[in-house]
Amino acid sequence: MSKVDRRILKSQDAIKKAIIELMSEKGFDQITLQEIADRANVSRRTVYLHYMDKFDLLDKLIEEHINELRGLAESASDLNFIDGNLIWFEYFENHYLFFSTMLASKGAHSFRRQFLEFVMEGLKGEVDLTEGKNNGINEEVILRFIAGAYVEIVEWWYTNGMPNTPQTMAEQVGILIERIV
Repeated sequence: MSKVDRRILKSQDAIKKAIIELMSEKGFDQITLQEIADRANVSRRTVYLHYMDKFDLLDKLIEEHINELRGLAESASDLNFIDGNLIWFEYFENHYLFFSTMLASKGAHSFRRQFLEFVMEGLKGEVDLTEGKNNGINEEVILRFIAGAYVEIVEWWYTNGMPNTPQTMAEQVGILIERIV
């Protein structure tokens, strides 16, 4: 990797960190591009070099984390719900500022929706609707039920200062999901 590439990555990381920090302090609508540039210690021109506007920046940041979670889900596809959840909860813990801000922020409505859709997509092949306790239940209803509970429990975990370890959360959430699916 060249020196220029490292500088670009360093600038992009600083810009991403700046928007998350600012969103944790105030609503997305109140944040200006100049504030993002100032917090990241870069020029407005540098921000525009990488992003069309603050909406593009936020969209790309959300997409980056959803893609990371997608990769983790693919690598955990052979695991049970507890071990698979552990990978996610460790990722959530390691990216606390991003997820806690996105789930608590008034300006990031699209994140919660995208996260919910992502969780539903991941559960799609896991729920057996042809026999047993889920026979006859509409797929959309059960997927939204489980995914909604999952997103809510992650929000709760952040809002309450992560009172349980990722291991405990993975075990408890995994057991609950296994009861449903």
